[in-house]
Amino acid sequence: MTGENRRDAHAPAGRGAAAQDETLRLLADPATHGGQAVRRIDTHASAVFLTGTRAYKLKRAVTYPYLDFGTLEKRRRAVAAELRLNRRTAPALYLGARPVVRTAAGGLMLGDLQADGPDPDRVAGTPVDWLVELARFDQAGLMDRVAAEGRLDARTVDRLADAVTDLHARAEPAEGAGGAESLEFVIDENAQQLTAAPELFPPAEADALIARTRCALEAARELLDRRAAAGCVRRCHGDLHLGNVVLIDGRPTLFDAIEFNRQIAEVDTLFDLAFLLMDLDRRGLRWAANRLLNRYHRARDDLAGLAALPLFLSLRAGIRAHVAASARAAQADADGRAAKQREARDLFAAACGYLDPAAARLIAVGGVSGSGKTTIARAVAPEIGRAPGALVVRSDVERKRLFGVAETERLPERAYRGKVNAAVYRAMFDRAAAALKAGHSAIVEATFLDRSSRAHARKTAEAAGAAFQGVWLSAPEETLKARVDARTGDASDATSEIVEGQLTRAPKGEIAWPRVDADGPPEDVAARALAVLGDR
Repeated sequence: MTGENRRDAHAPAGRGAAAQDETLRLLADPATHGGQAVRRIDTHASAVFLTGTRAYKLKRAVTYPYLDFGTLEKRRRAVAAELRLNRRTAPALYLGARPVVRTAAGGLMLGDLQADGPDPDRVAGTPVDWLVELARFDQAGLMDRVAAEGRLDARTVDRLADAVTDLHARAEPAEGAGGAESLEFVIDENAQQLTAAPELFPPAEADALIARTRCALEAARELLDRRAAAGCVRRCHGDLHLGNVVLIDGRPTLFDAIEFNRQIAEVDTLFDLAFLLMDLDRRGLRWAANRLLNRYHRARDDLAGLAALPLFLSLRAGIRAHVAASARAAQADADGRAAKQREARDLFAAACGYLDPAAARLIAVGGVSGSGKTTIARAVAPEIGRAPGALVVRSDVERKRLFGVAETERLPERAYRGKVNAAVYRAMFDRAAAALKAGHSAIVEATFLDRSSRAHARKTAEAAGAAFQGVWLSAPEETLKARVDARTGDASDATSEIVEGQLTRAPKGEIAWPRVDADGPPEDVAARALAVLGDR
């Protein structure tokens, strides 16, 4: 089973469940919290009580095939693991463990907060259960709500990518875990759950999807095993969808990582990321999914893994499809059940679509500084190739990477001379070639002032057996200068003076690449570029 499915599963309660009734009454009583109102939220594995500035999470005394909270000691260890794992990303939210204590008079009370984790030896009294204590946050900041309400912007997506990148970089490698074999049980469960709802997932369609998924796994088997051996399987989040990310002071904060089952959380880092990519994409936010993927891969040299991305996306969508199908029964009315049914069908269609073949392409976007190459490359990328769109490789970013400096750190003039320029273009084309080798489309954007650099772009595509297209952006000189002078916080170091010099070297007259008028609003220019490329 997968983490996201397990969180919606149904199973009989463990033997200790009835003994928790007294604890549940204690936590629901406003008197326990100084008279403050209490709101209770139940899931199959926990009960959460929201009151004042705090949230208290009680792990239910239940046992599932994938989760065992059946004894006090097991729940104590789970509380300790939840604190440890989630403090990697949300230390301000996870305040500590709080014991539920049996008093000398025989009643229950909340013990003192233990910030370092649950320790029975430091409890005054007899602990009968353990709570995770969290700081409450504004529910409007949950990223699924932000996305649904149209409040998601590029800066937030970049910050989300940085948060995931940081988690994956710091997460402990899971030796002996992962690889192709670890995904076989996911496929088996998808097969079982999809065939259990034939009214939503016609058997012939479900069988076809599972067969294609197994073929995709076989094709990626060697890659997945190699990635596992290289340390790409780590103790990740495990349940990384938008509902488990919240904006705090404008920064995406990951929380509620899987603590109860290592098999769910010890996964390939790209499989962990794929949950977010799929969640964004199925909400009609492919631009955000593409930007997230690009930002993530600018920080991690992980391009070979793109070959497994269609499989990862399809598995995530398939999992969520049967979760939505199972959730129909829990809906209070017909409208709710119908909504879950539509969601299940849409996710099933997405799971099928992610496995559809799409030939890799290389697109080169050229033009002098200020012509809008980066803006147009980013706008075009979601429309190119397989989900969630093409990898964007910027010469300005590769130059900063070559010098080992931050993207916004200005480089000296010598960093833009002959041999350095050649090295930057080689690095850019190498990165694009790695994506193409993985079957993923790429867009390279640079000035491409020299004919040799334009020829190099075509040869890179030919060497990979990929189609090639180039476009040249042009705009009036005053527009170019105004754009570069207005830039802030960008990898480009161009100035008005540099624009003047580039214009003297730019190709005149007809060139092999079709010209696109880059004057005007970005959305209009992107539409013209896509028309030239044949994608609109």
